[in-house]
Amino acid sequence: MNMLFYFMPPSVEIAKVVAQDPDVILFVDLESLGKQKRQGHLKTWKSKHSITHVNDIREACPDTELLVRIDPLNINSQEQVDNVIRGGANAIMLPMFHDIDEVKAIVELVNGRTRLVPLFETISSLKILEDAIRLYDIKDLHFGLNDLSLDLGYNFLFEVISNGILEESCSFLRSNGIDFGIGGVARSQEGVISPEYLLGEHVRLGSTRVILSQTFHRNPKDLNAMADDMNFSEELSKLKKIYSNFSKCSDAELKTNQLMTNSRIKDVSNLIHKSK
Repeated sequence: MNMLFYFMPPSVEIAKVVAQDPDVILFVDLESLGKQKRQGHLKTWKSKHSITHVNDIREACPDTELLVRIDPLNINSQEQVDNVIRGGANAIMLPMFHDIDEVKAIVELVNGRTRLVPLFETISSLKILEDAIRLYDIKDLHFGLNDLSLDLGYNFLFEVISNGILEESCSFLRSNGIDFGIGGVARSQEGVISPEYLLGEHVRLGSTRVILSQTFHRNPKDLNAMADDMNFSEELSKLKKIYSNFSKCSDAELKTNQLMTNSRIKDVSNLIHKSK
């Protein structure tokens, strides 16, 4: 079982380099509608991508999987979907939906022309996950922790994992052979909750996809800046090794890691609460 990594390239040159790794999926983020209002107070990723990035990255990396996150459904969704598909997207990610009618609407807009990867990041979307899978033959999805934690009123995004919010959904997905990912990840030995703990929870829950967060890539302005800051291949290999090692663990070992991870998440949440 391999982990696939979503990478948001700030430039075509960087896209060409990271695309050399077979476990990388290039991820262009066009979502802007409503995001500043929801997450403006947080130090979360705010994309500067445009449809031009879709076209340019597809031209530069014709054989690499390209996932594009669009805006939440709105009156311009048909045009945006059409442009993204013409730009060469292998898959479209729909954020911030709440009910089965919205899933039906995006399925009809895409009309079988490319894959759909719904982003489950609201409480209400989790409630219709099983229906969405059964009715619309969804084969791949992602859980977004930033907005889901806000919807739940949590202090810290990883409380979504430690509080068991995803347990039932992940169990259903595993039993039905549906590929899915959870949130993002930092570099090895970095991040508020490091991959040395967090990726064990990915293995336990069955997640095989993760976003390389801005804590991982540091928003490099160009290829030289990224090269000065890190060796991408080496840093990605470290994450792969951590995931691979957890994949070989027993259920008891994964349970021990779960308890340690939850303890760290609780500590961070308490610190955030005290600072408010």
